[in-house]
Amino acid sequence: MKKISLKIIGMVTITIILLQYNTVIAATKSELNASSNETDKKIEEAKEQLENINSEKSETLQQVEDLITQISSYQSEIDSLDEKISDMNTQIQEAQNKINEKQSEYDDKQELLEKRLVATYEAGEISYLDVLLSSKSLTDLISNYYMISEINESDMELMDKIKKEQEEIETAKQTLETSKQELDSTRAEKQQKSTELQSAKAQKDSYVAQLNEDEKNTQAELEQFEQDKRDIQAQLAAIAKQEAANASKSNVSNITNNPSSSGYIRPIVGYSITTGWMGYSGHTGVDFSGAGISGKPVLAAKAGTVVTSTALKYANGNYRSYGEYIVINHHDGTMTLYAHGAPGSRLVSAGQNVSQGQQIMSVGTTGNSTGYHLHFEVRVNGVPVNPTPYLP
Repeated sequence: MKKISLKIIGMVTITIILLQYNTVIAATKSELNASSNETDKKIEEAKEQLENINSEKSETLQQVEDLITQISSYQSEIDSLDEKISDMNTQIQEAQNKINEKQSEYDDKQELLEKRLVATYEAGEISYLDVLLSSKSLTDLISNYYMISEINESDMELMDKIKKEQEEIETAKQTLETSKQELDSTRAEKQQKSTELQSAKAQKDSYVAQLNEDEKNTQAELEQFEQDKRDIQAQLAAIAKQEAANASKSNVSNITNNPSSSGYIRPIVGYSITTGWMGYSGHTGVDFSGAGISGKPVLAAKAGTVVTSTALKYANGNYRSYGEYIVINHHDGTMTLYAHGAPGSRLVSAGQNVSQGQQIMSVGTTGNSTGYHLHFEVRVNGVPVNPTPYLP
């Protein structure tokens, strides 16, 4: 009995211990599950926070990109206004010089007329009769008569010239005053754009401070691209201005006012426009892309003279902005730009005349490009315009 009792007691004891152990295990599992769930929850929260951060960063970068484009637009407008102000100052100075010159001529003629009128008044009308009566012969009389008539006609012509010059001076002064008012208005517009530019720059700087290093590199590339575009625009505008001045001197004007009659062809065969004019912020042309476009021939949309054929690169040799690009002047007020060509594929150089349809390079993805495509622009006076109306 003692053995049985001890055995039973032992079994009960073991059972109790096992029950306690299982209870402890159950509690531990429950705690672990709870802890695991809590950890999983925290991990999910962390992932969500990270995604939010990445999303915010991406959104911030997008805001920076938009501001960079806006800043570049303001800067281009200010550059144009500076050019306009410079031209207006030159025109105003030239107009003022002409007015001064006319005023001087007017004063001289007025003084001469006054002297002649005074002399005539002091001599009196009898002087004409004296001249006639003093004639020694009929021939002398006739000669003296015509001399007196010519003096009177000369006085009348002088008076007419003085009156005409006075009217011209008044008209010139009114035109000059209008030009000065326009100049003041242009200066005020520039001041407003400058204020908007500074505001955009300050806003951009605040966003840039939130970017990571990779995003800051992207931001730097975008700013370089916009700077390159402004430099190109200034260069092409100067060429267009000189060409217009030359045409004006020779009284020849062949500027195309109607895009539909400009005679362009598509710069690439078999491919359509996939991104149109202003398809995204700062897009100043149209893009042709599609399967198998890499290496396809890029054609001159119209005959003309190559003004630029180069590759934009950083100091380390990497492509930037337009990468391999070409600009052709069509001598009708328009130019075309072809960008992101394949490395070393440019077949023409600056100063070279090209015919319509001639291959000038091959399609690539150099510079600020995310895939193989042809970026095509039409520019009027150096400024990008919608290319679509120019294309068949």
